Amino acid sequence: MRHPVLCNLFLASGLLALAQLMTPTEAAAEARLALVIGQSAYRTVPELPNAANDSKAMTELLGSAGFTVTTAANLAQTEMRAAISDFAGKVGASGADTVALVFYAGHGLQIDGENYLVPVDLDPKREADIPLQGVRLNDLLNTLGALPTRARIFMLDACRNNPFPALSGAGHGLAIVDTKAGAPGSFISYSTSPGAEAEDGNGIDSPYTTAALTIAKQPNLPIEEVFKRIRVAVAQSTDGRQIPWESSSLTTDFKFFGDSSGSQPAIPGASAMAFASGTRSVADWRKDLQGKDAKAAYELVIADDTVEAYQAYIELYAQASYTPRLRTVLERRRQMLAWERAVAINTRASFEAYLANWDNSDLAATARRLLLRVQNRNYALPVAAAATPIAVAMAPTCPCSAPTTPATPVNPAVAPVIKKRVDDTPPKRKVVETPPKRRPPSDQVVYERAPPPDRGPPPEAVMQGIGIGVGIGLGMGMGGRGGDYHDRGRY
Repeated sequence: MRHPVLCNLFLASGLLALAQLMTPTEAAAEARLALVIGQSAYRTVPELPNAANDSKAMTELLGSAGFTVTTAANLAQTEMRAAISDFAGKVGASGADTVALVFYAGHGLQIDGENYLVPVDLDPKREADIPLQGVRLNDLLNTLGALPTRARIFMLDACRNNPFPALSGAGHGLAIVDTKAGAPGSFISYSTSPGAEAEDGNGIDSPYTTAALTIAKQPNLPIEEVFKRIRVAVAQSTDGRQIPWESSSLTTDFKFFGDSSGSQPAIPGASAMAFASGTRSVADWRKDLQGKDAKAAYELVIADDTVEAYQAYIELYAQASYTPRLRTVLERRRQMLAWERAVAINTRASFEAYLANWDNSDLAATARRLLLRVQNRNYALPVAAAATPIAVAMAPTCPCSAPTTPATPVNPAVAPVIKKRVDDTPPKRKVVETPPKRRPPSDQVVYERAPPPDRGPPPEAVMQGIGIGVGIGLGMGMGGRGGDYHDRGRY
């Protein structure tokens, strides 16, 4: 006989187990993969001891946050490229619900508007060596951006000072990377502002990593709030010399610690629209800051880190002790935004506009070099096109694929070619009338005279006729009839 209490207990246990199997946990709903790179033992420049410490500490933090971490240290160029490729393979195999995070500690360089991560074997003799020996940041961003993922997070503690003497003309810090210009779902954080240099720090870790290790552990903080607090903490610890910066195009929520499974599904472009609509004007910031203590207002504008917020603070707190440093930050931010536009447009006018306002900046030499490069472009291509207006791709590959004539010419600047109708029949043979060959002259001389006008026979002909008639008549009269003489002689 079965006991009803035991039956109910078994039934409840089975339902609970089934519910646990059917309810997706956070780990099952969101896979987390991380690549941590620490570049410390550079071969041609002094080492960065804190880069190795930063990578070890971040490996532990991310591991406790549910990430499966791949750690790589002191990578040469080929090794760094291989590590990025292997990590991309893992992310691609993990599925579309994967959060991919890359943390990089080491040197970074900006050359001709491009950002580069620096392998430990880099040994440049000139700026042109960096694209050959370095690893482009855009290659990393594009490699992961091409994969279907839930989110992509990049933390770059790579804005330290340039240690390579051969690169004296390179710009300071890193150039702006706008995540909204690429695939949605990315978040990138710099350890300091674009165009500025980060400090390696005097402690075990850099100021940026020290703040991240503390603040990221706070539960249920969205990632945007985490990095706002990191920015304020780093600015305080460095007395305003270093202010981290980030750009986001995330479409879902993410928290290092806490429940992120209840976030809304990804809506392409939703985060970009929210950021665009949430930008406040200088007038809005003046209203928000009015009446606040200078220090409290300073932390508010540092957390927001926008041109409008800095401008409003400078206008309201002209005599505050924080104002001179914010003037420097605001001036550099405007300069880097202008540099970003000039490089993106990449024309003579864009570089001339930059030099007109920032002729004495550290990027002026690069701007002049890029200006010379665009001036040397070959603008003779339209002329060459006029000589051969029909592209090779338009020619038919077989008789059955002959293209139809477009309604408008391919190149509007070139007049359309009018094809004449060609007659396939062979041309008639032209007969040339040659003059008859002249016969060789004979011994007899023949005189040809034109006939006289119709005035009757000439006297010579009458006399000749008379003579012939007389001769014939005489001959005939002697041997024939006499009547014939008169008739013939008269004729």
